[in-house]
Amino acid sequence: MQVVVGVDSSTQSTKVEVRRLDDGVVVGRASAPHPVTTPPCSEQDPHRWWAAFEAAWSQAVPTGASVAGLSVAGQQHGMVVLDHAGEVVRPAKLWNDTESAPDAAELVQALGGPGAWASAVGSVPVAAFTVTKLAWLRRVEPESLRRLARVLLPHDWMTLQLTGQFVTDRGDASGTGYFSADTDSYRFDVLRLIDSELDWASAVPRVAGPNETVGEWRGVPVACGTGDNMAAALGIGVAARTAVVSIGTSGTAYTVSSVATGDSSGAVAGFADASGGFLPLVCTLNAGKVLDATARLLGVSMADFDALAATAESGSRGLALLPYFDGERTPNLPHASGWISGMRSDVSRADLARAAIEGVVCSLLDALDELRRHAPVDRVVLTGGGARSRTLCEVFAGLCDAPVATVEADEAVATGAAVQAAVVADGATHAAVADRWGLGRYAPVNAPRGSAGIRDRYAELRQAATAAHP
Repeated sequence: MQVVVGVDSSTQSTKVEVRRLDDGVVVGRASAPHPVTTPPCSEQDPHRWWAAFEAAWSQAVPTGASVAGLSVAGQQHGMVVLDHAGEVVRPAKLWNDTESAPDAAELVQALGGPGAWASAVGSVPVAAFTVTKLAWLRRVEPESLRRLARVLLPHDWMTLQLTGQFVTDRGDASGTGYFSADTDSYRFDVLRLIDSELDWASAVPRVAGPNETVGEWRGVPVACGTGDNMAAALGIGVAARTAVVSIGTSGTAYTVSSVATGDSSGAVAGFADASGGFLPLVCTLNAGKVLDATARLLGVSMADFDALAATAESGSRGLALLPYFDGERTPNLPHASGWISGMRSDVSRADLARAAIEGVVCSLLDALDELRRHAPVDRVVLTGGGARSRTLCEVFAGLCDAPVATVEADEAVATGAAVQAAVVADGATHAAVADRWGLGRYAPVNAPRGSAGIRDRYAELRQAATAAHP
């Protein structure tokens, strides 16, 4: 049996998914955890990613299977710094580490403002972006910057362990803040804002083509890999005019496009996708983690939390929750926290549960509104762990003015990586593999319209938080 393997090296864990090459049927899955992090400082030892990969691989790949291809998708934006001996200099700073917020603000001005950044790299850097973490390194750990010989993204480091090759792809590279998706080239003028003496041309990885085999691991061809959002788009089989709203720890809204995006407001990131096109994307820091935290406060399981929220009235009887628990990226409020408004003495546990869901949904709808200013959207597809919540899906559909569906994609990122692995295994295109495997089958969500005023109350809270954190 010929199989391909897709790997999702995420913030929380490494997931390994094994699919038959011919029809895409899943024949093996396993995961292994990563160390828990809590922003504003969010760091992990990259060697823990490799240990998790080995553990998950040993459980997922069936005995006797012939592995014809392998690819790794990873959490975007993280900073892995290596010295001249190839050793990790310090723990990797992850995408949700917000300690570089002041550095992001200084960088924006150093290049000439938001418009200059949008023109140069398609995005205005916030604390999530790799370039801001390099600036943080210069400010806080100059000795670590002096040791820097190579800087990699998390998926790049995993590919390096597999193949020995210092290589990335244009999708993940476009999230660094120093690579232009429009011109497919690094912007060394941006990197010289960090250090004008460092040889940046040798410090950044080569950018592989989307169909390229970059090396082998144990005789298995290895694809270039990509960032998690780019892989998810492959795993879901996203087409133009369809927006994906992914509800994981964080939230994202994105679509595929044939043209590059440059948003000077900074809300929409002008990323590349994993197949040669573009992936305009809006990210929120707080999504599923807010529901987890609220369920923990209420002392219920996630299943019971969902059922509890379903018993409350639409609008939560005026209770509104702003879900910026760990700062926020859209809007860019790295020092914000969660707010609650409309609390009365007769508040119920069900009201709080539903308010948390409505708050997360309103935040995601804000992200979708930003995306639609730059790309046409006729349909919205919900995915990620949060999309398993029936109540959340119904609340979203009730507040959204476009048709809403869900997709059967339990592990969309790992599936997308498996698509990449299939491409290097048999030479097909990404679209042909997705079609052959039957990816992108959507189920519509039907729900009554949400109560009038939900988004208005949320907007008032958002405006208050913005004023409190100028």
